[in-house]
Amino acid sequence: VPRRFVGRSYASLFSLACFEHRAVAIGLYRVVVHHHQPLWYVTPNPAPECLLREDDRDEERRVNKELANIRTKFKEAGLNSYNRKKYVCKLIYMSLLGYDVKFGHKEAVDLAGSAAFSEKQIGYLAVSLLLPEDSGFMRAVVAALRRDLRDAAEPSVCLALAAVSNLATREMAEQLTDDILAQLLAPAASAFVRKKAALCLLRLVRRHADAARARSWAARIVPYMGHRDLGVTLAVASLVTALAQQFPDEMRRAPAFAVRRLKSLVLDGESVGDYAYYTVPAPWLQVKLLRLLQYFAAPEPELLALLLRVLRHVLDQSQDAPRELQRMNAQYSVLIEAISLGVHLDADQALLHESALLLGRFITSRETNVRYLGLETMAHVAARIDSLAPLKRHQGVIVQSLRDRDVSVRRRALDLLYSMCDVDSARAIVGELLRHMAVADLALREEMALKVAILTERYATEYAWYVDVMMRLVSLAGDHMGDEVWHRIVQVVLGNEELQLYACRIALQTLRAPVCHESAFKVSAYVLGEFGHLIANAAGCAPADQLKALQAKMPAASLPARAVALTAVAKFVNLFPEIKTACLRVLDRYRGALDAELQQRACEYYALATVDSADLLPTVFEEMPPFPERQSALVSRLLRRDTEDQRTWVPGGRDMNRPARKSDDGDGDARSDGPGEDQITEKLAEPADQEADEQTPEEQARVAKSRRHYARLLWESDGILYDGDEVQ
Repeated sequence: VPRRFVGRSYASLFSLACFEHRAVAIGLYRVVVHHHQPLWYVTPNPAPECLLREDDRDEERRVNKELANIRTKFKEAGLNSYNRKKYVCKLIYMSLLGYDVKFGHKEAVDLAGSAAFSEKQIGYLAVSLLLPEDSGFMRAVVAALRRDLRDAAEPSVCLALAAVSNLATREMAEQLTDDILAQLLAPAASAFVRKKAALCLLRLVRRHADAARARSWAARIVPYMGHRDLGVTLAVASLVTALAQQFPDEMRRAPAFAVRRLKSLVLDGESVGDYAYYTVPAPWLQVKLLRLLQYFAAPEPELLALLLRVLRHVLDQSQDAPRELQRMNAQYSVLIEAISLGVHLDADQALLHESALLLGRFITSRETNVRYLGLETMAHVAARIDSLAPLKRHQGVIVQSLRDRDVSVRRRALDLLYSMCDVDSARAIVGELLRHMAVADLALREEMALKVAILTERYATEYAWYVDVMMRLVSLAGDHMGDEVWHRIVQVVLGNEELQLYACRIALQTLRAPVCHESAFKVSAYVLGEFGHLIANAAGCAPADQLKALQAKMPAASLPARAVALTAVAKFVNLFPEIKTACLRVLDRYRGALDAELQQRACEYYALATVDSADLLPTVFEEMPPFPERQSALVSRLLRRDTEDQRTWVPGGRDMNRPARKSDDGDGDARSDGPGEDQITEKLAEPADQEADEQTPEEQARVAKSRRHYARLLWESDGILYDGDEVQ
C-alpha cells in the first residue's frame, strides 16, 4: 500500500489500481498478533470503506524475510521431512503471490522423487505449480514419474497420473505415453486407475497428439467403452471423442459400442448405482455418447434402427416437463444432444418434425439457459428438416427473442431466423431484421447486416426489392460492415441489365437525401458513373443535376469515398460532353488536394480529359463488364469456425448443409446453395413460352441472358458478397 493511502479507504486504492495501473486489487495482506506472535493473513475483497493501515505496507518486507529464512534452512544438513514439506508449501504460496522462488525448485524435485508418500504428494504439487516446461529439472521429474507409473502401489500411480495431467509437457508425451497406456489396458488395474489413465491420455492427446503417437494405439481403447464401471466408460468416452476428431478411421468401431451402451442405459434400464442423477440414468455418459456419434456417418441399418429407437424414447420421455430443476437440467441436456444427433443422421423426418414442435416449448421458457438451448437446437433442426412449417409457427416468438436481455439469446435468435428463411418468408424476416437493426446493440449489428445482405440476394424475387433493401441496409449499418457489401451491390448491378435503370434512380435519390451514409454514397457514385446516361432524359435527372447532387455530398465524404466520386466525375466527362467544363473544374480543384491518392487521381483524370483524342477517353472509361464469379468471401467469413469441434452443420438452412456431391466429371466435390442454374432458368422460362414465338432472335437472346443473371442472383452458391479487386 503506498504511504499516501494510509488512513484512506480501500475504495480509493482500488480505483487507483484499476485506472492508473490496470490492475485489480483482490484483497489486503494483513497481520494480527496471536500469542505474542505475528500471524499473517489475507483479507479478500474488503469493504470499500475499510481504512488502510500502516502494517498493510509490510508484505514485501515480510516475504523477503521469510525467503531468506527458507534459504538458510535448506542449507542445513539435518532438515527433517516435516520442515522440508512446510517450507516447500510456503514457497508455493509465495509463488502464487508473484515472488520468485526458483531456488526452491530443486527441493520440490527431491520431494517428488522421495519414496515416502507424504513427501511425494507435496513434491508433485510443487512441481506442477512451480516448474516451467523448459526447466532443467524436468528430466529428473520425468524419471520420477516413470518409476511411480511402474510402481505396484496404487497411490503412487495415481499421484504420477495426476502430475502428468497437470504438467503435460511434450517430453512427457513422448516418454510416458506407453506407461500410461499400460495402466489403462492392464488386466489387473483397478477402475480408479483406469479412469485416471484415460483422462491423463486425453490431456496429452489434446496438447501433443503427435508426440503421444495416438494413431498407433487409438483403436485399442475403443472396447473399454463397454467397461462395467461407468466411471471408466465416461472417461474413455471423452478420450474416444477427442480421438475421433483426429483419427476417424481408427475409431470406426466406436459407434457400435456407443449405440449398444445407449441401448443398455435408455431402453434396458441398466443399473447405474451412484451415477443416477434425479432418476435420470447417467446423464453425463448419455450426453457424451450422443455427441460422439455426431462425429461419424450413419451406422449400418441394424444399428441405425436401434439408435432411432433410443432417440425416440428420449423424446417421448421429455414430453412432460419435470418439476425438479435438477432433473429438468439433466433430462434437457440429454434431449438436446439427442435432437442434435437426429439432425446429424437425417434419417427420420418425422423425428425432426416432432423435435421442432417440442423445442417450441423451450423458446418460451422463463429460464434464459433453456431459451438459449431451444433457439440453438432449433437452428440446428432447420439445417436438415425438409419443411420449415413447424419452425414458422414460432416465428413471432423468435423475432421477440431479438429483444431479449441476454446477448447470447439474441445471437441464437438471429442464427435461427437466418436458418429458417426461405423464398416465402424472406420479405418478412428481412423486414424484421432491418427494423430491429436500428436499435440493435453494436455487438450484434455487424453479423445482422451480413446475414441480411446474404438473405436479400439469395431469396430476391424482384430487382427493385433487392436494390431498396440493400441501399437501406448500407444506410442503417454501413458503419458496422466492411466494404464487401457495397462491392457486391455494384457487382450485381453490373451483371444485370434490368437492374441498372432502377438502380440509377435510387442512387440519385440517395444523393439528394439530407443524410447519405458513406457506403451508400460510394454505391451511388459508382452506379451513376457507369449508367447515369440511362436516366439523363428523365425529369430532374439531367447530367448537370447528377453532377450537382454528387458535388453536394463530396466535401463531407471520407477520402476513399471522394476517390470513388472523382472516378464518377471523370466518367461523366465521357458520358456527358455537355458538362465537360463543369467536370474539369471539379477535377482541377482536387489537383491540389493534400491527400496523395486524391491528387494523383485528379491529375491523371484531368490529363486524360484534356488530351486531344477522340478515341482515348471512350476507351479508358469504357463501361465495366460483368464481374466473374468468385467464391464468397463474406459467406466464408460467416461460416468460419473458432473451435476445434469437427461436427459439420452450419447456420443457413438445409441448402447450406447439403452434403457435398461429386461433380459429373469426377474432378472433386461441389457444394450447392440451392437448385441448379439450369433448373431455375427452365422454371423462369415456363411462363414466357407463349410469347417466345413473337420475339425476335435478338430479343430472345437478351431475355435468356437476363434469366441467367437472375438465376445466379437467386441461387448460385458462388459470388455472394465476394471481395472484388476491380471495385477496389
